[in-house]
Amino acid sequence: MSWRVITYRLPAEPSRHRVAVWRELRRLGAVGLQQGTWAVPDGEPFQAGFAQVVEAIKTAGGKPVVLAVADEEASAAQLEALFTAQREAEWVEFVSDCGKYEAELASEIEKEKLTLAELDEEEQGLDRLRRWYRTIKGRDLFGAPSAVVAERRLKECTEALEDFAERVYQARERP
Repeated sequence: MSWRVITYRLPAEPSRHRVAVWRELRRLGAVGLQQGTWAVPDGEPFQAGFAQVVEAIKTAGGKPVVLAVADEEASAAQLEALFTAQREAEWVEFVSDCGKYEAELASEIEKEKLTLAELDEEEQGLDRLRRWYRTIKGRDLFGAPSAVVAERRLKECTEALEDFAERVYQARERP
């Protein structure tokens, strides 16, 4: 696996350019090595996002320097470990949000807030979890340990929503 490293400088003002570049790098799943220096695996699905980062830096008046890290085993292994640790943190946060989602469903059941509007809201919440899952999975190249747990938790959230939907429909049929 080869890597691309970008280091850059941006003008101090306006700060929105630094924030925009930082957000794009985070969205891309890049690993922050130190201030203004990030690494990302080479190739798809990272090429387009990486090109956008380079262009954003240039547009903001900055100077990006892009380096290729050859397959030197020690460096590549270190970058892979950092990258995987970052994905692991994302998976842990995702699993935590799955727990919050299920708690929300349980709370609505307990309050007997079994309305179509609430069902619609909870379906949107599950859609958000699904999109987030796909985003993390798309950049989890090396298989972070919690990815399996996250997949199972998403299935459990889907089942919990199905149960909630059934309760909503049953409540609508009651006189």
